[in-house]
Amino acid sequence: MSVQRSTLIFAWILLLPAVLYVTVIVAYPLVDTFILSFTDASLKKTTNWVGWVNYEKIFNATFAEVIMRTFVWTFFSVSIKMIIGVFGASMLNAAVPGRALFRVLTMPPWIVPMAIGIFMWGWMYNGQFGMISGLLQRFGFIDGPVAFLAQGSTAFWATIITDVWIGVPLVTLYMLAAMQSIPQDLYEAAWTDGAGRFYRFRRITLPLLIPSLITMSMLSLIATFNSFDIIWILTRGGPSGETTTMIIDTYHTAIGSKKYGEGAARAVLICIFLSIFCLAYFRVTSRLSSGDNR
Repeated sequence: MSVQRSTLIFAWILLLPAVLYVTVIVAYPLVDTFILSFTDASLKKTTNWVGWVNYEKIFNATFAEVIMRTFVWTFFSVSIKMIIGVFGASMLNAAVPGRALFRVLTMPPWIVPMAIGIFMWGWMYNGQFGMISGLLQRFGFIDGPVAFLAQGSTAFWATIITDVWIGVPLVTLYMLAAMQSIPQDLYEAAWTDGAGRFYRFRRITLPLLIPSLITMSMLSLIATFNSFDIIWILTRGGPSGETTTMIIDTYHTAIGSKKYGEGAARAVLICIFLSIFCLAYFRVTSRLSSGDNR
């Protein structure tokens, strides 16, 4: 009994740093934010308990648009990153000359500091001296300069393209590692039976990549849903709120307008959405690991 007790105590001592980290860095701020969301905290000296008032304020037509825009922005960004990442990984996994060089060339968007890469895209989107507008004019696709970040529809897609450019290298390398873990015997057997390249990709590669696809999609979804730097540097949520997502709206409310209680309520809502995504992810992965395909 003493040996078991000493082993248990030793195990808790080893876990203590992690427990303290989670408590101080994660649990306490989360609980504090949740409590703050029920107050009218601002720059005033006094803070009053207001109950569900902050949550009632955010559930209006304007914030509903923000929620929908966030989901649309996240869906297209993650989908494009996954499609390009899988395609790029397939190309990098192929036995072609210069494959090592191509793998190195996929890294710059990920290696370059995010702020510098975003500023670079901001210059390219500029209507007067931006490269994109200049090339479109030169090839006759547009008649005059287009300020992509000054129009709602183009600004929305411009932020998505920038996010895809930054996120694709990580997805590509992750999927490349997953492809290289697939036994080559399967491809050799299929090739011996006369299976073509596309058939092998559809019947061998994709099915075996499903766990990795789900994991990478989840990680990319969380990062994209919480993405702040890209939209803030390029548009600050404009023009006219056309690129305002939930995280940008939370920042405007809590930091810009100094309404900390309302901002905390928005942060809690973001946490709830991400928690739902994580629960769905764990449910899917548990079914895959148990072999339940229902």
